[in-house]
Amino acid sequence: MNKALVLEQEDKKTLAGVRNLDTAELPEGDILVNIDYSSMNYKDALAVTGTGKIVHQFPMVPGIDLAGTVAESDNPNYKAGDTVVLTGWSVGEKYWGGYAQQMRLQSKWLVPLAEGLTAKQAMTIGTAGLTSMLCVMRLQESGLKPEDGPVLVTGATGGVGSLAVALLAKNGFDVVAVSGKTDSTDYLKKLGASDVLPRSEFEDKARPLDKSRWAGAVDTVGGDILAKVLSQMNYDGRVATVGLASSFALNTTVMPFILRGVDLLGVDSVMIPYERRVQAWTRLAKELPQEIIDQVSEEISLEQLPEQAQKMVEGKVKGRVLVNPNL
Repeated sequence: MNKALVLEQEDKKTLAGVRNLDTAELPEGDILVNIDYSSMNYKDALAVTGTGKIVHQFPMVPGIDLAGTVAESDNPNYKAGDTVVLTGWSVGEKYWGGYAQQMRLQSKWLVPLAEGLTAKQAMTIGTAGLTSMLCVMRLQESGLKPEDGPVLVTGATGGVGSLAVALLAKNGFDVVAVSGKTDSTDYLKKLGASDVLPRSEFEDKARPLDKSRWAGAVDTVGGDILAKVLSQMNYDGRVATVGLASSFALNTTVMPFILRGVDLLGVDSVMIPYERRVQAWTRLAKELPQEIIDQVSEEISLEQLPEQAQKMVEGKVKGRVLVNPNL
């Protein structure tokens, strides 16, 4: 049997429960994957708790990423025994996702597991790590170099923020982290941050322009904090923004973009071209040290998911949460 976390809706309320699925119940697809690990991102937590409109249909097996081994394949590019990774493509939202022991999928969603990574390491990196690497790539491709000055990372104790700190530091940047968690300084400095600033420093209303402080930034929060960051960018500064966990609204002016030439670089981790996904995963395998991967993760079972999801929504989770469906 195939154990899975299944979301149902009753009286407009989302109910999450673990049950066994027959293979015949799985959706259509040309590849069947035995799942070793998935992970829990903020979007997963919203789906499992029923907070926000994440899930498009019920019943739903959530989980926006997974890593495992091909069990059956109708695609000549994949054979039984191949190790694969899936991130994005609206799994866990429109299509059944990774919170199961086995899932039938579309092969176009997959990439081969990068050389040097295990399935567990890949999901410790997961969608959050892929997103972080895409942010770093956008900043570097826009011309940002370590000698240009410090790079700020907001939401630094979250999954994307934690790994962005580690990746930027690995690439030689002076990284300053922003966190609302008072006990996060040692954790973030171990990841490579040179300094940690309190979130409260960025929560007051932004002026059109403030004192220049940052050559670059990775923003995972959005809203008023993003507006504050934009006002503090150096001339020719670059901001890679993703997630927008605080707000989609941006209460700012055009002054940072006109008078300082700031570039706002949007990053989306869903429908990425295959070649770009492979490039990002190849770099992740080379640039995230094993000790960094190990220290940012916590492993849970499917049964523990609902409680952990509630904690994540409440901002009580630090780093990456791994989901092992075989526990």
